[in-house]
Amino acid sequence: MKEFVYTIKDELGIHARPAGMLAKLAAGYKSRILICCNDREVDVKRIMGVMGLGVKQGQKIMLKAEGEDEEEAGEALRKFMDENL
Repeated sequence: MKEFVYTIKDELGIHARPAGMLAKLAAGYKSRILICCNDREVDVKRIMGVMGLGVKQGQKIMLKAEGEDEEEAGEALRKFMDENL
């Protein structure tokens, strides 16, 4: 399992645009990918679940990837977070 913690820097938190981009990115991998925040876990491939977390600026999230391409998925997610959130 590949996992990392990230602090959201975007002043709007995880809103519709980055949530959609994140879900689209995750859909390209076979691994199961979860985002965890506030004691809740949701599938990153489900945009409404990601938005439903209501992640705000300054909150810490954990992203987890588990499966055959978890290393690639984890690196792609980390890069996405650095560039977009």
